[in-house]
Amino acid sequence: MTDVVALAEALIAQPSLTGAEAPAVELAALWLSDRGWSVRRQELSPGRTNIWATHGQGAVTLSTHLDTVPPFIPPTRNGARLSGRGACDAKGIAAAMMAAAQTLAEQGETGVDLLFVVGEEKSSDGARAANELAPTSRFLINGEPTEGKLASGAKGSMAVTVRTHGRAAHSAYAELGASAITPMIALLSTLEDLDLPADPVLGATTINVGTLNAGREANIVPDEAVAQLMVRLVGDHREVRDILERWSHGRADLEFAPHIPAQHFHTISGFASSPVSYTSDIPLLSRWGTPLLYGPGSITVAHTPHEFIEIAELHAAVDGYMRLVRTLLAS
Repeated sequence: MTDVVALAEALIAQPSLTGAEAPAVELAALWLSDRGWSVRRQELSPGRTNIWATHGQGAVTLSTHLDTVPPFIPPTRNGARLSGRGACDAKGIAAAMMAAAQTLAEQGETGVDLLFVVGEEKSSDGARAANELAPTSRFLINGEPTEGKLASGAKGSMAVTVRTHGRAAHSAYAELGASAITPMIALLSTLEDLDLPADPVLGATTINVGTLNAGREANIVPDEAVAQLMVRLVGDHREVRDILERWSHGRADLEFAPHIPAQHFHTISGFASSPVSYTSDIPLLSRWGTPLLYGPGSITVAHTPHEFIEIAELHAAVDGYMRLVRTLLAS
């Protein structure tokens, strides 16, 4: 049997910040090749590859990402926990998928594939590239920390840039200028008053003010202020866009980045399920089959200095992935 904890620890020990994922990708590819998997590498740029591992015509694909957010944090075991960057997001998940797929393969199952992508933590360029491949799977089980439950749905996301404008002047004669900060603060303070859409499964649309930048020096009246918002979508992004355009009309300029839509996922009887508020690569992997979202660990500790996963959860996830694959193959 594969030691899933040792495998997770080994993956965590390989620095793989987004854009520099090669160490973790190489370890995963070598581990799979050594066990007889046919490993196809899809190069995005020099040193950056997705890996697709098969034993035949896979009907179910287990997939997650091998990149992490900064900074690199090496693995440590502390009693019942494995800590380090990627412990739950998502190298622990990758290890559980590899252990589950290898166990199934040793039992003669050839209907499961593995897809590990890069770039998920930024632009999801790995998933976009992977969707250009020719998969045979009917189902895609994507891995993110869902606390061992099937996600019944996931909120989408849309980044919005807000700009307000003023007129620069010497701060000693501030009356000759107009601060861009004043209208920005006035505008952002009304975000909570917006009547935003809600969904009975996914809950409320939320907006986070992630960054706010303005000014050059303390003795210059700022002529521009820029805020970056992140909208968590539960329905049609156009409805939220219309609301924000009315909210900002005549007071600020808006720029909308491409959005990731909200989704409702396939669930299976016998598996607990609940919605999640974060996005995943699933909307960008449409060619890989009907999507499910499942994984060990909690998103509440992902991206934090104390990221960890319970060792018991890792072992349970191996069993969970095997049960899911068998159920889907039998359907």
